[in-house]
Amino acid sequence: MPTEKTSLKPIQNKLLAALPPQEYKRILPKLEEVDLIYDTRIFELNRPISDVYFPNSGIISLLAAVEDSSTLEVGIVGREGMAGLPVFLGAPRSGLHAVVQGEGTAMRISAGDLTAECAMGGKINQILKRYTHSMMVQISQSSVCFRFHLIEQRLARWLLMTSDRMQTEKFEMTQEFLANMLGVRREAVNRAARDLYKRKIVAHTRGQVSIVDRDGLEAMACGCYAMIHAEERDLDVI
Repeated sequence: MPTEKTSLKPIQNKLLAALPPQEYKRILPKLEEVDLIYDTRIFELNRPISDVYFPNSGIISLLAAVEDSSTLEVGIVGREGMAGLPVFLGAPRSGLHAVVQGEGTAMRISAGDLTAECAMGGKINQILKRYTHSMMVQISQSSVCFRFHLIEQRLARWLLMTSDRMQTEKFEMTQEFLANMLGVRREAVNRAARDLYKRKIVAHTRGQVSIVDRDGLEAMACGCYAMIHAEERDLDVI
């Protein structure tokens, strides 16, 4: 499991930062900062969720199960959101796997404490309802993307979404991992990635991906990225 840290940093998660000072002060003692370790499963499909995570940095992937025991990424959570929406919605268990994709830290709260906070009313409910809608848009557009768009477009969208959440143009990533996230064979990712390298839009060195030409990458991505990004920008005005 993610490891506990002994001190709290200033508010970095956007949902927590949107809370009124008095509400944040009330919830603060129930939060603990933890490290997000790569490839850690923070909750499992069809299992109760014991804790909810508000990332400060790093990325958590939401993975849907496929009949052959493989998984497909349907959502990404960074500092703009939280992992554990089923708790807020009153669901008894998770409908997805949640796995740390990019290392960082998160503020963790028990499912029971979050439920109690929401029951007390206040702006936290409005914030989490708004985020729920944003995540619904992300998951639905990702589904459209998987069905109708080329692998090159899907790869560009994925890189942009990851960059937005990691807040950097450079991050560690292997092509095998990309293939698993996009639900395609590694050979397909290799072909799509080579096209990006040839166009000098993206560089790749020893497992590290660097976005060289962001405008070019956005032009190459499908319209799904723009729709998801616009929805997430609206969260900033909560």
